[in-house]
Amino acid sequence: MSYSTAGLSRTVTLDDVRGAQKMLSGVARTTAMEGSRHLSQLVGAPVHLKCENLQRTGSFKLRGAYVRIAGLLPEERAAGVVAASAGNHAQGVALASSLLGVTSTVFMPKGAPLPKISATQEYGAEVRLHGQVVDETLAAAQEYARQTGAVFIHPFDHPDVIAGQGTVGLEILEQCPEVRTIVVGVGGGGLAAGIAVAVKELRPEVRVVGVQAEGAAAYPPSLAAGRPVALAHPATMADGIRVGRPGDVPFRIVGDLVDEVRTVTEDQLSAALLLCLERAKLVVEPAGASPVAALLAEPGSFEGPVVAVLSGGNVDPVLMQGVLRHGMAAQGRYLAVRLRLPDRPGALATLLGALSVVDANVLDVSHVRTDPRLGLTEAEVELHLETKGPEHCVEVGRALRDAGYTVMG
Repeated sequence: MSYSTAGLSRTVTLDDVRGAQKMLSGVARTTAMEGSRHLSQLVGAPVHLKCENLQRTGSFKLRGAYVRIAGLLPEERAAGVVAASAGNHAQGVALASSLLGVTSTVFMPKGAPLPKISATQEYGAEVRLHGQVVDETLAAAQEYARQTGAVFIHPFDHPDVIAGQGTVGLEILEQCPEVRTIVVGVGGGGLAAGIAVAVKELRPEVRVVGVQAEGAAAYPPSLAAGRPVALAHPATMADGIRVGRPGDVPFRIVGDLVDEVRTVTEDQLSAALLLCLERAKLVVEPAGASPVAALLAEPGSFEGPVVAVLSGGNVDPVLMQGVLRHGMAAQGRYLAVRLRLPDRPGALATLLGALSVVDANVLDVSHVRTDPRLGLTEAEVELHLETKGPEHCVEVGRALRDAGYTVMG
């Protein structure tokens, strides 16, 4: 049985979410709710972090995947399931299938990070690498479903998946009954839709705010058009919310129940990830940090208490290194400069001495002595520096110029 639209017109109700919560008892963890003093001071009201990054498989995706697969008929289970994902949904489907005794095949892009591929295999799925982008991978998974009869498990566009994700909303109301605003990242919309169904029925006055990456924000134009609109080339480091088109089922719910969808920049995502790591001691992927990015962007626009949903923590170590550098640069704590100096013994040591006077920490030095652009007695140096913030960056630049160096960038 392949993926079809049969049953997708069914709405998702609070009873569905409560049923999903019972089904997930003993399967999904009730994840921690951690207070953030730093964010609370910025917002001017209590801010709590809902730590789905600490969920089994490292994200909320297990909830929806388990509910969807558990609801299959015996003959559908016997045919197995298939999914397409670059990471979080893959792991959720793999573990859910293993727990339910169902064979799973997961298609992943050829460029998927090795830790995510390994984790998916370890949870029990057969992994097939296909395509360079998720759209190609998705097509391959759907073709596999047509050929084999396996059930395609969509990452967000199914009522059962949305009901499973909605259990996050029930937990938020139990853990923080005084909540006034819930901020959640949005890709296809399954998590935001599920939370909104659960919360709006029980506490209609609570605001639900969705957050999308600026380069992959399909919801604002879709909501304006009144129908799902596909983006030609969604682009963001936050692969967990890099979705080019809203799902049909979550789109209707988000349009009816989610109060607002905001966007954040890559710089804001980087800064949010860095803050989660440094201040909250939590490893969070860029998509999971998107609610924190929204709080950092406009802290005075949220009524508290606020709950920010950290939806996942599966971040590739290589990406983490780059994002942390990007986040430090966005906060003025990482400075790259190029300058020229005389090509003579001791010139580099003199330069480093000038930097030590202003307490700039040198992370990396690139020293070029042979280049057609350089004069016969010149050398070019590129420095990567750790600084203390924007004001310190200005101070470092001024010190270099005062010492007679021409800063080129």
